Amino acid sequence: MSANLAAAVTLSAETSSGEAFQFWVLGTVAVVGALSTILMRKAVHSALSLAGTMIVLAVFYLANGAYFLGIVQIVVYTGAVMMLFLFVVMLVGVTAADSLKETIKGQRWWAVACGLGFGILLAAGIGNASLTEFAGLGAANSAHGGNVEGLAALIFTKYVFAFEITGALLITAAVGAMVLTHRERTEPARTQRELSEQRVREGTHVPPLPAPGVYARHNAVDIAGLLPDGTPADLTVMGTLRKRGQIRDVSHEALSDLKALEQRSAERLGREEEASR
Repeated sequence: MSANLAAAVTLSAETSSGEAFQFWVLGTVAVVGALSTILMRKAVHSALSLAGTMIVLAVFYLANGAYFLGIVQIVVYTGAVMMLFLFVVMLVGVTAADSLKETIKGQRWWAVACGLGFGILLAAGIGNASLTEFAGLGAANSAHGGNVEGLAALIFTKYVFAFEITGALLITAAVGAMVLTHRERTEPARTQRELSEQRVREGTHVPPLPAPGVYARHNAVDIAGLLPDGTPADLTVMGTLRKRGQIRDVSHEALSDLKALEQRSAERLGREEEASR
């Protein structure tokens, strides 16, 4: 115990004030961002918090000499994965109300059990860890001529089997997703002319379907478009969302705004008539 304490004191003494300031400031930002990711009520805010945490982790990698991991953290995770997720969330219009309905029975209890198990494993690993000396990445980078070269040597020598198995799993997942979503056509796809002729013959709805959010304050797919009189148009939302009960109704807000507008217009017309007399 005394040896570990002495080693910790030696390490703290070797750390410069700039490194310590950077660690405590950015570490606080990373922890706040991680907590905000799971505590924010809106998915967009959670995604932004997670992106900030990833950027802080990239700065930590760069500060410790892991330049390749720092660049990959920014380009791949923050720049590609998180921004794609953020754009999808903003375009689709996902809100906190979507997570209130449990699509898989018992998924929250399983999530709590998995979280507790992971926390126990993490606490056990940290409790059994012992830090005797800190070598840093200087020796590892100089052994192969640089950080990228050293990382490549580890991936393609010591961890080559784990790297290949992970690649095979990712390729299998991509191929499986393509197979599950692909549908074989038994007949040629109908053209736009044929579809329009079919609508005319059926006489149900001749023009194309209206887009969601028409005459509304929102353009999300789960909000029905409003007609000029303020009533919702059923054709503006897909039947799948309607069967799931995931349609948000904003018609009462539009009707109240329309009534208020009509009342103000009537009052203004009344005042103008009195003034003209």
